[in-house]
Amino acid sequence: MTTITRRSALSLLATAPMALRAMAGTHEAPVSRILLGTYTDPVGTTPGAKGIYTCSWNPTTGQLGPIELAIETPDPSFLAISPKAPGMLFAVNELPGDHNGTVTAFAYKSGQPLRTLNVVSSEGLAPCDLTLDHTGRTLFVADYTSGCLATFKVTRAGLSKAVSVLRFPGHSIDPDRQTSAHTHCTLLSPDNRFLLVNDLGLDRIMVFHVNPVAATLTPTAIPYNATPGSGPRHSIFHPNGRWVYSVNEISSTVDLLDWASSDGTLTRRQTISSLPPNTPKQKNAPAELATDRAGKFLYVSNRFHDSIGVFAIDHKTGALTHRQDIDCGGKTPRHFVIDPTGRWLIVANQDSRNIVVFQRDTVTGELSATGNSSLLDAPVCILFV
Repeated sequence: MTTITRRSALSLLATAPMALRAMAGTHEAPVSRILLGTYTDPVGTTPGAKGIYTCSWNPTTGQLGPIELAIETPDPSFLAISPKAPGMLFAVNELPGDHNGTVTAFAYKSGQPLRTLNVVSSEGLAPCDLTLDHTGRTLFVADYTSGCLATFKVTRAGLSKAVSVLRFPGHSIDPDRQTSAHTHCTLLSPDNRFLLVNDLGLDRIMVFHVNPVAATLTPTAIPYNATPGSGPRHSIFHPNGRWVYSVNEISSTVDLLDWASSDGTLTRRQTISSLPPNTPKQKNAPAELATDRAGKFLYVSNRFHDSIGVFAIDHKTGALTHRQDIDCGGKTPRHFVIDPTGRWLIVANQDSRNIVVFQRDTVTGELSATGNSSLLDAPVCILFV
């Protein structure tokens, strides 16, 4: 039986039939440095890069500086830092094939080269997401192909070996994408009491009680069961902490979920397409989503459709209304971020090998092309530091 990997899943889909009004008087300190995660092994026709890259960022003009290699490391497809773990950067190494992935801890200090602290096994195939708890003492890693979740202690020397590894049996209804578990997202609740884990293969968001001192997890009584065949990929909290938005990769939809912080339960209240209204059925695979800091707008990247969708958020209910759809300026927008000023949105287009900058209207939420872009092989993660 052929194993469907996180990378080959999109290849299968591909072969299937087929203005700015800037925020006045902002007092935020400009962030001047970006780190970029990449795939180092070629994916399809896209050549691989060499590791983690870095560039400067000008929040006044929306310009990226020259992109330079920060450190060589294999397939650093997702990056994370925490103010509670100062001077440290963490990356998954999403190694191809049947080899367990790894997680690397780096020493990071502004103006100095990255330095590898240590490398540990992720305890599964294709680690694709990681996050630190709010104390900076525990790291959580999702292994997509193996469908497992591992926890690690953060130490001065880097990372411990895995403290615990949770594996999830089962499947859902899609015969190509859902024959087994595929964990894809690790999200801490605002109060640091719960970890939410999207599983694309099981159509489920699992919720765990967090013990950040012991780096252990205990499942809550009731996981959230998504619509069968939808494929929940990635979730975020609204800034108010009461709502969760989950993007579904297979069905090209976004779910609005009410969050009960008392017991960690999720209740679905809305499902909306990640594509514009009345879009004919087509190949698509939404990837990333984010809200602005004020919680007025939600943004979603659509691979294959190669667009960024913009949605207005009702401030009373959290309900979404489609507002805009704009070309991503390339191909396969796997990841994007809103810069700390809120005036710019930056997209990593994996298969067109470019990083593209959009202006963001802070009043309407709408995006406009700037023409600012930079080339980089297989960019898949953007991190402000």
